[in-house]
Amino acid sequence: MRYLLTMPDHIAVFKRAIQYAFTIIIVTVCFLQTSAQTKPAFAISGKVIEAAHNTALGFATVSLFKQGDSIAITAVNTAENGEFSVNASTGRYFIEIDFIGYDSYRSPLIHLSADHANHKLGTIKLTASTKTLDEVLVRAEKSSMQLSLDKKVFNVGKDLANSGGTAADILSNVPSVAVDVDGNVSLRGSNSVRILIDGKPSGLVSIKGGSGLQQLQGSMVDRIEIITNPSARYEAEGMGGIINIILKKEKRDGFNGSFDVIAGYPENFGLAANVNYRRRNLNFFVNYTASYRNAPGKNDQYQEFYRNDSVFISTKNMEHHLKGLYNTARAGLDYYFDDKNILTAAYTYRISKGKRFSDIYYHDYLGTIKDPTAITYRTQDETETEPNSEYSLNFKRIFKREGHELTADIRYLDNWENSDQYFGQHVYKPDGTSSGIPYLLQRALNDETEKQYLAQIDYIQPFGEKGKFETGIRTSFRDMTNNYTVTQHEADNSWFEVPGLTNNFVYNENIHALYAIVSNKVKKFSYQLGVRGELTNVTTTLKQTNQVNPRKYANFFPSVHLTYDLPNGHAVQLSYSRRIRRPQYNDLSPFMTYSDNRNYFSGNPDLNPEFTHSFEIGHIKYLSKFSVSSSLYYRNTKGKIMTVRRVDENGNTVSLPENLATENSFGAEFTGSYSPWNWWKVDGSFNFFRAITDGSNLDDEFKSDTYSWLFRLLSRTTVWKNTDIQLRGNYEAPQQTPQGKRKSLATLDFAVSKDIMKNKATLTLNIVDVFNSRRYRSIIEGSNFYIITNSQGRMRQANLTFNYRLRQAKKKVKETLQGES
Repeated sequence: MRYLLTMPDHIAVFKRAIQYAFTIIIVTVCFLQTSAQTKPAFAISGKVIEAAHNTALGFATVSLFKQGDSIAITAVNTAENGEFSVNASTGRYFIEIDFIGYDSYRSPLIHLSADHANHKLGTIKLTASTKTLDEVLVRAEKSSMQLSLDKKVFNVGKDLANSGGTAADILSNVPSVAVDVDGNVSLRGSNSVRILIDGKPSGLVSIKGGSGLQQLQGSMVDRIEIITNPSARYEAEGMGGIINIILKKEKRDGFNGSFDVIAGYPENFGLAANVNYRRRNLNFFVNYTASYRNAPGKNDQYQEFYRNDSVFISTKNMEHHLKGLYNTARAGLDYYFDDKNILTAAYTYRISKGKRFSDIYYHDYLGTIKDPTAITYRTQDETETEPNSEYSLNFKRIFKREGHELTADIRYLDNWENSDQYFGQHVYKPDGTSSGIPYLLQRALNDETEKQYLAQIDYIQPFGEKGKFETGIRTSFRDMTNNYTVTQHEADNSWFEVPGLTNNFVYNENIHALYAIVSNKVKKFSYQLGVRGELTNVTTTLKQTNQVNPRKYANFFPSVHLTYDLPNGHAVQLSYSRRIRRPQYNDLSPFMTYSDNRNYFSGNPDLNPEFTHSFEIGHIKYLSKFSVSSSLYYRNTKGKIMTVRRVDENGNTVSLPENLATENSFGAEFTGSYSPWNWWKVDGSFNFFRAITDGSNLDDEFKSDTYSWLFRLLSRTTVWKNTDIQLRGNYEAPQQTPQGKRKSLATLDFAVSKDIMKNKATLTLNIVDVFNSRRYRSIIEGSNFYIITNSQGRMRQANLTFNYRLRQAKKKVKETLQGES
């Protein structure tokens, strides 16, 4: 607990936060006053729901038109609760509301003036489209990227390059998100990210963390939500923010669905079905995916080790193949007791069976690579089985007053993993002849279990005209075990346990939380003030040695969001939140991976949580053909958790997470969408940041001050009839770390799709990483070593996907928006 924030730390951070916030507020107010002097702003507001069951329609498109115009002057998306507000100056307007699968709504003419500054449309009900979906013409589509001040939403199905890929592939191409060779996810350069499925923790990503997304087929994903500065409503876990993955679930009346068949090279074969049936008070949905993949990869390393005035050089060349059969089934139903009471039950089952084959060659040298000493050949043969289950039950009560709601959610996760690995090792002389060292055969058995119970209740009470009070309680109990054994084969055909590599690790975690939020809007100013309290109780136990490490701490996590509406559809928001990153199971487990017996990775039982103060000021603007979001952010972190690599006296590397003193990061992010013509659309994002990391508490040399950036550009054009071509590029600039440097990464993806069978189906060909350049390269230095790494977890991939839609429209007609009658 020695790295937990002390009271003087709080005071110093608070002073810096006040100074920083005060400066931003002065600049913002000056800007607002200058902007406000141009034109007065007025507003048109309302709420969009579906007519059949009175449920909110989030992310519907609301377009504002001037009287007599056919081109929208601005557009916004409804919030998750269906509410919207569009700003404008004086004049006569009308709005149009569109949502896929529903008839469009067009308002009567609205006159905004000094005497009528705010116009309330009330509740607008959209009716499911009665048109034959087979006859829907392609005119326009919902943007693949939707912007709001508190989060960004990326509609996965609009990105052709995602076809046939995994959830990890999808995330690697979301702005400001990076996924490394092992599937670890980072946001804005921070690897402390909370990943949720449908807003809740899920077994789909639980035991393996972000790497579990490599086994989740992308065809199940509907959209990705990026929340960079969450309010007190969300868990405080995740310094960098929250990534919420929304799975597909239709709500259209009747029977409908979509089906995918995937074939790719290297071997990638899959089937997927997303089926929905809705009639009256019952909605039933099923998602099923089955896939087989044989993914090749490479890992190369050059190492210099210094000891006793001598230089020992070794190179590592590793090739591996991961063959796996993955099945995921998700089923559930929504039962509407009436328009005000909804019960949802869902069950998810995933089982993956994989085989990993690795060939590793070590070449050892003394002094220079001209003086070889030995060659070691090591093999790995692993069989892995992972059955995971998740049960959930959700109840929602809608009261008479609009916005008055009660939600209760219960979940149970039951996950298990078994790994059986055999390692063989031969040692040869430099000329390739036998060294005389006996063949080494070892076996590693690993059993992991996880059981988690989660219960949550949320309540929303509106007050006044636009005020809202929210509160909720959440409790979770999580128990995990890891039984790990390494044995070695002897000449007499017996096996013995390898000392120091056998143990049974138990992890028990209980977290209880309570939050309250007050929000309101007064004219052009909106505020949201919240606080969250969390009580954490974590105990880890090493059974072999009976080492027990209990940790119990309580923390408060305030959040502040202030929004000001500017003229002509502009808005700015200033936000603050306090975040935590708790050491998770893999961070604390002391077991060392054994696939590579010269490079070990393990957790650290003595790791403490890290705390972050996060500040952000953002701006958003919608135009008829262009939308842009920009933000400036600052994060102050104490007890920064970072993986530290050391080399022991035998030249073997050991990597484990440790607490560094501090990290201060500053950044600017720009995200935009531009459509100069109906047949061409461009999405882009740019994130520039500076990170100052101080690990002098471990070593005076553990310091870095880096400038880096992430850039993403997606261009999509429609050519000929119903044919789309897409190019997607990503670039990650070099980045300094306390122990060296992570080199740049650049990739290009290509895709082409064509609608066939009278627009009932789509055929998509995509090539991910056209130039096979997705390589993760780094330089790591220490007092007694110098290491260069080059890893490629997945090679260039080509996929052909056939998608068939049963009573589903691919795109939504927006005839008026396109100037057609």
